[in-house]
Amino acid sequence: MTPQSHFMVIAAVADGREASLRNLLDTMNLKPGMADPANALVPFGVFERLHFARFALLTDTTLGDLEAFGLPRPRVPLYLSFFGECDGPADQQLAEFVEVAGNGLRRIFAHCESFDAGGLLFAWLKSHSLPVAAGYVNRIGRTVRQVREDSALQRALASQVPRDICAEAIDPQALRHRLLAFVQAEQLEGRLLLTSPERTPSGWLLRNSLHAIALPLAALVVVGLLFRWPLLWLPLIVALAFGVWQLRRHEKSDPEFCPRPDRAAVLEMQRLEDHDLTNSFTALGPVKPGLFRRWLTQAILYAIDYACRHLFGRGHLARVQTIHFARWVFLDGKTRVLFASNYDGSHESYMDDFINKAAWGLNLIFSNGFGWPRTAWLLKGGARHELRFKYYQRRHQLPTQVWYKAYPGLTLTDLERNRRIREGFDMHTMSDAQALAWLRLL
Repeated sequence: MTPQSHFMVIAAVADGREASLRNLLDTMNLKPGMADPANALVPFGVFERLHFARFALLTDTTLGDLEAFGLPRPRVPLYLSFFGECDGPADQQLAEFVEVAGNGLRRIFAHCESFDAGGLLFAWLKSHSLPVAAGYVNRIGRTVRQVREDSALQRALASQVPRDICAEAIDPQALRHRLLAFVQAEQLEGRLLLTSPERTPSGWLLRNSLHAIALPLAALVVVGLLFRWPLLWLPLIVALAFGVWQLRRHEKSDPEFCPRPDRAAVLEMQRLEDHDLTNSFTALGPVKPGLFRRWLTQAILYAIDYACRHLFGRGHLARVQTIHFARWVFLDGKTRVLFASNYDGSHESYMDDFINKAAWGLNLIFSNGFGWPRTAWLLKGGARHELRFKYYQRRHQLPTQVWYKAYPGLTLTDLERNRRIREGFDMHTMSDAQALAWLRLL
């Protein structure tokens, strides 16, 4: 199994260079916001391990909201961000970018402060890379190669199967064996390639296993100490009570600010959406002032990252099954949080999916963002206030200037179906019922 990684490079845009940078990024697109896989600057299509990539200018127009409540408006630069998801280590993907598209990246990042055109590009990219505070992968181990090969297998098999498969009209075992023979012939002719998954890197497996046991082990140690020294219960209870009191105090007093988004900004965002069955989402906003909210945000993102790595990497995030990848990243000394995702369907259906299936999860983290609809006990309210929530997220959403997807036209439903087809293809034997169910997948 090959695990997936997130990469992110961010740099401040130099004064007076924004317009030129936007014009340059536009040359990379076939449609508004949609990258040409063969563009001259960064030809994304040649990178066989790259799932998604994007260039986005991080300009936060909601910082002025703080001034409406007597809070200082932080002075932050306009950032250029380059980030995405890949198979294998992120550093390996960055090195490949430098090797194949070094000149194009130099032209792009020449618009940024402190960029040394004659220096080592890989070292500069690494020095301007940010780690994810929490990252989500829909199905850990599913590579770009597997997606493409499974899709090709599905198309090849579907071309040989009758449209209406009826159990009484066909012999499922005979049809399956005929299909297997057809695929084997296609493989021998070199028209169809089906490779085995690579071995899981031992270093990643060790790190992931240690990460998985760290939290439960820490909990066991704490419980053991509490039972050994019962007097420790008192400070723990006091600390928990103080934390709950602080939470409720903030929830009752923190300002809620969810005005209707600017219509022109929404129309500009919609111009970049629905060119494919999958869309990108980028949002940015300040964390509520104070150490309590900052520490709470860090703790919750650690918990989200843990859950994404060990619980939600098998096709779903909570009950939401339309997200390919997602990430949360701290900016500017952890005073702001960037959220970015790649999801199937329209923007409206994406928001409705969260409201109906995981509103509590949205509240858990985003209620620490300034202006979020009022919550109660961290989980209630918030995103359940549908109109205010939708206003809030649209106002914090940022346009993505360049966005690339390695397998256009394929949704996660397609990927899951194709995975099951491949699993069925690799099975040596099937019952009649299993063979018929497998045939119906085609």
